[in-house]
Amino acid sequence: MPPALAQTASPPGETGAAGTPTLDPDSPLAPLPDIGVEWPDLSTAPADPGAAAAVTDAAAERRYGWRIEGIDSVATPLLRQRFADNSTLKANDGELANAAQLDRRAREDAALLVSLLRAAGYYDAQVTSRIEAGAKPQVILEAVPGGLYRFAGVTLAGVEAAGNKADDLTRAFGVRQGDPVDADAVVNGTAAVATMAGREGFPFARVGEPELVVDRSARTATLALDVAPGGQRRFGAIVALPGNRVFQPDHVGEIARFRPGDPYDRGSVDDLRRALIQSGLVSAVALTPVEGRDPETVDLAMKLDPAPPHTVAGELGYGTGEGARLELSWTHRNLFPPEGALTIRSVLGTQEQLSSLVFRRNNFKGRDRVLTLQVAAAHQNRDAYEAKTYSLSGSLERQTNIFFQKAWTWSLGAELLASDERDVIASTGQPRRRTFLIGALPTSLVYDGTDDLLNPSRGFRLGGRVSPELSLQGAAFGYTRTQFDASLYRSVGERVVLAARTRLGTILGAPRDAVAPSRRFYAGGGASVRGYGYQSIGPRDPNNDPIGGRSLTEFAAEARIRLFGNFGLVPFLDAGNIYTDALPRFTGLRYGTGLGVRYYSNFGPIRLDVGTPINPQPGDSRVTVYVSLGQAF
Repeated sequence: MPPALAQTASPPGETGAAGTPTLDPDSPLAPLPDIGVEWPDLSTAPADPGAAAAVTDAAAERRYGWRIEGIDSVATPLLRQRFADNSTLKANDGELANAAQLDRRAREDAALLVSLLRAAGYYDAQVTSRIEAGAKPQVILEAVPGGLYRFAGVTLAGVEAAGNKADDLTRAFGVRQGDPVDADAVVNGTAAVATMAGREGFPFARVGEPELVVDRSARTATLALDVAPGGQRRFGAIVALPGNRVFQPDHVGEIARFRPGDPYDRGSVDDLRRALIQSGLVSAVALTPVEGRDPETVDLAMKLDPAPPHTVAGELGYGTGEGARLELSWTHRNLFPPEGALTIRSVLGTQEQLSSLVFRRNNFKGRDRVLTLQVAAAHQNRDAYEAKTYSLSGSLERQTNIFFQKAWTWSLGAELLASDERDVIASTGQPRRRTFLIGALPTSLVYDGTDDLLNPSRGFRLGGRVSPELSLQGAAFGYTRTQFDASLYRSVGERVVLAARTRLGTILGAPRDAVAPSRRFYAGGGASVRGYGYQSIGPRDPNNDPIGGRSLTEFAAEARIRLFGNFGLVPFLDAGNIYTDALPRFTGLRYGTGLGVRYYSNFGPIRLDVGTPINPQPGDSRVTVYVSLGQAF
């Protein structure tokens, strides 16, 4: 009761300050007009003890259970999921509640269930609620869905203006006479008509709101949807709106998968929008169809908002025999517009140090083509050799990425390097130092038929690399390095992926000893044969250090088992060897096995593998550890 209505009178003869009557808190409450009942006397106990018990019980808080009855034959999984997502009873399940709270929640959920059933076509649905008392009260929602309403008529008014595309738009709508009156089907169909109109060349199509008329006596409904396709158009020009501060229209035209004169396709516009965002230089994209200069064309009005242009990145890894490795880089992604990035990169490791300056131009003269130029100085101190190398390299490649995973990728490159290298004479173990001047033309081609770039669960990959090289060390001679890689992935149930790979390599045209130690094949390590140290497999010199070879054979198999949450286990078995002959063989393989742990983060799996050699060579460690980002293959 509002306090303003609760008035009392002072006893005669008593006044307060300034002559105003005072209030006596012990005086009886005055009767209220038009109510007809006296104010309760709160100082006396109820005459009925049961009434007190009822009041006390109603105020008591208990945990409760709840269930729905009567919808088993009509409820779809989607309806049940929507109820669970919005249910007040479910949201507070397990919490204490009193009778008033349970009643309110039951009524709210009953109304929710009615609305969901009607959206599914059960317009006569009724839901009642009741509470069964007990040590743990049970809230029961009892539904009577009634009959399912169906469409007696469906009309797409104006669709005939689409000409020979009218049937396509009608099929895209998907709702037919006789179908259940399902709100989801109508909403999805309306969106599908708009999408199909855009894909069929109607950039200015307008789709109205669906109008539904329900006939309860006949348990039917009629549906009308207004469609104004507008004229079919072809792509015109890309024009920049004021305020555009990232790319000019000509560069955006290079990225687009369509050209002026192609039939308008909204899907191609959406693809261009994603590609611009994927560049990392754009935070927001607006590509708005506008009337073109030619009445049969449509221009795209472009407005791009810039993203922060700088990137700082780091990567930390460890491998037995390879040691710790920290890579740091700083990048200005648009220092040389458009998309001309400059990266300063450094590697600090126990066995490797590197500094490089990299120029990278994305979308160079076409979509997903990357031009890279690099100047680098590196120092490697391996068991097999020590090398101080200065290099100048460049490549043009078609790359894949997590946004647009491609089936075919390729690269064409060129390298010039000078390398001061120290190793030993294989027959005597005496140290020596040689300087190599090398020119190479590396080329690669890769097919990726997997379902995921970073963590595939099915499909296969095939890749080949060929690098003709000319070496000057005393005299000039040539040779060719060739490598072939293949991997296969297959799901077994929902939590297990079986993966296998092989790698074969060969160097043709020169003896092993003539080839610079840093350009030979090696095996062993986290990306090769696990269980062995980095580059430790194969022929060794008198000091028991690896010397590399002219050919390579590797195999690997593992089971990627998802356990709980984002964690998984990976038992693995690897094998491989290095050979002096030019052609790889399959004899004398070194085997390694072990167990890995995976944490599946939102940017890729984090890998920890622990391996052991099955048939080690003298000096091999019994336990090896590898930590890195991404799967082993």
